[in-house]
Amino acid sequence: MNESLVLDAAHRHCQSLQDALTGFRHRSLGRLAAWGTELAAVLPVGGRLLAAGNGGSAAQAQHLTAELVGRYRQERPAYSAIALHAETSSVTAIGNDYGFDQVFARQVSAHGRPGDILVLLSTSGRSANLITAAVTGRAAGLRVWALTGPGPNPLAEAADEALCVDADSTAAVQEAHLVAVHVLCECFDAAGGAPAPAAGAGVRPVAAAERRLS
Repeated sequence: MNESLVLDAAHRHCQSLQDALTGFRHRSLGRLAAWGTELAAVLPVGGRLLAAGNGGSAAQAQHLTAELVGRYRQERPAYSAIALHAETSSVTAIGNDYGFDQVFARQVSAHGRPGDILVLLSTSGRSANLITAAVTGRAAGLRVWALTGPGPNPLAEAADEALCVDADSTAAVQEAHLVAVHVLCECFDAAGGAPAPAAGAGVRPVAAAERRLS
């Protein structure tokens, strides 16, 4: 095996991601800041975030919901966030009874309320089940945000707002989407999702509990 060819492949991957992130930083941070601010106005007053994707994008969507139900950097309240693809019994039942195109839309109808936020991730922007979910969500009064690959694409057009990553590989799009998830969490916390720590704060919750029990 020619080691230089293998190393070249690694360099090309990193260059593709670097190029994608350069464009992402120039074009997308303002949108993510606005999304984080809006999210901070919705979740702390009882609103909910729903998220979905297919394949690797499902993992990114579930990463986002985990950061909100758990925490990103600092201690803060738990917020309602559901990864629709992770509801395996619902996904398989809906897919069996209504077809795969409806696996997310049906759950949006069940869980979404006016003013909630629906985040849909797709590297292609052409997944029929996500487009159907976007249409259903908007009709139900949810705010629909799409994270996609290069635009224009059908999902971006079906959403209220979209962040389209201009990259020449699916892998680079997915990696940029992970950065977008983390930046969104940063902006959410900065906009009020995470209360400012009090003086002397920063102790791990488990450590505080251990002291109370000692």
